[in-house]
Amino acid sequence: MKKILIVDDEKDIRFILAEILTENKYFVYTAGTIKEAETYIKKNTFDIALLDVLLDEKSRDGLFLLNLIKNKNKDLPVIMMSGHANIQIAVNSVKEGAFEFLEKPFNQERLLNFIKRGIEYSDLVNSKQELQENIFKSFDFIGETKEILKIKDTIEQVSNSNSRILIQGPSGSGKELLAREIHKTSNRRKNNFIVLDSLRLNKNNFEENLFGVSKDGTIIKGCLERANNGSLLIDNINELPLETQTNLLRVISDQKFRRMNDSLDIKVDFRLISSSSIDLKNEVLKGNFREDLFHRLNVVKFDLPSLKNRSSDIPLLVDYFFDKFNRNNINLKNNIKNIDIFYSYEWPGNVRELRNLVERLSILKNDSMENIDNIVYNYFNTNTNIEIKNSINSNLTLKEARDKFEKEYLMSQLKKYDGNVSKTAQSVGMERSALHRKLTNLNIKY
Repeated sequence: MKKILIVDDEKDIRFILAEILTENKYFVYTAGTIKEAETYIKKNTFDIALLDVLLDEKSRDGLFLLNLIKNKNKDLPVIMMSGHANIQIAVNSVKEGAFEFLEKPFNQERLLNFIKRGIEYSDLVNSKQELQENIFKSFDFIGETKEILKIKDTIEQVSNSNSRILIQGPSGSGKELLAREIHKTSNRRKNNFIVLDSLRLNKNNFEENLFGVSKDGTIIKGCLERANNGSLLIDNINELPLETQTNLLRVISDQKFRRMNDSLDIKVDFRLISSSSIDLKNEVLKGNFREDLFHRLNVVKFDLPSLKNRSSDIPLLVDYFFDKFNRNNINLKNNIKNIDIFYSYEWPGNVRELRNLVERLSILKNDSMENIDNIVYNYFNTNTNIEIKNSINSNLTLKEARDKFEKEYLMSQLKKYDGNVSKTAQSVGMERSALHRKLTNLNIKY
């Protein structure tokens, strides 16, 4: 049964709304004041909210509660109501994230239609997140560069230990994927792998999400309890408030904790994996992260390279993602792997960005390579005309233009083959010794 929160300072409105929604098989909780609604929102979960704009306080109104809800769950649908409706109020509500705006006196059919669409939207978002999560769980850790092979070797070494793991690397480089790989190869693989993303939580929700809570006789388990006998990944651990860092340190030391509003000690056995896109050691020096907690987390450290620093893995990743998206267009896949810009592009979004682009390109069927080239170069915010892109400044002498082109071309090819001169020479149609001389003349380091 879907749970609906109704907030309105008019008792009759609350009663009518509750009657209508209860008759339509919804569970309803009503609040008549800002303070009452604020307390309920902070401590409870629900599926949709109906909020009056003007409530019992002058300094805080329905938009305050809307922001409170969105900080806790940005995808939860909220319908704003007002008996003093005007276009500006409606516009402001939508800007703040309202799902719909309902003018009072309301039409019952319109109300129920809004509720139905809001819940359908919420279910769609949740199912999409679950689908993405299931797809992501099935991904493998792909790569053959020296850095990635070293990481794979370390995974094997720590697979059956209980050592705490710290993973650092740029956003999109595959930190969660690596954490899942560690869990899948461990002796905890049959138990839960729980993810707590610190970046997506409101600072007031850390403790509740981590430790769980006991309220009104109901127990809501936190990540620590759900990860018992399994693995817990705290993603973006640098975002943990200092107070929570202290409490987490105590859990690591004592292997027990208490739910919020509870006096019962709960023993836990879990493997802690932490990840961060920024250098935690620098955060310690800045005073933003506890040094003692850092040393507890940093037992085994993995440093994931950016995609631009492992570009020779790009053909493997393209192959892998094409296969994952169930596309059998081998010619398209091979042609895309040979587009030079894939190896000169910086890839600020790293492997995640490559995966998204391959998914987009994998739907192409009968497009010519010229069209595909244009799509790719347009994506990279470069000129869609390949000839113009590769053209050289006309102010250069012929020799300068030729040297500039050769240098850019050979650097791109070297990057594609991870600095392997023999493979590069074979690709560009040169003798290995001749390529060596050319690279030296052009002052290209390899």
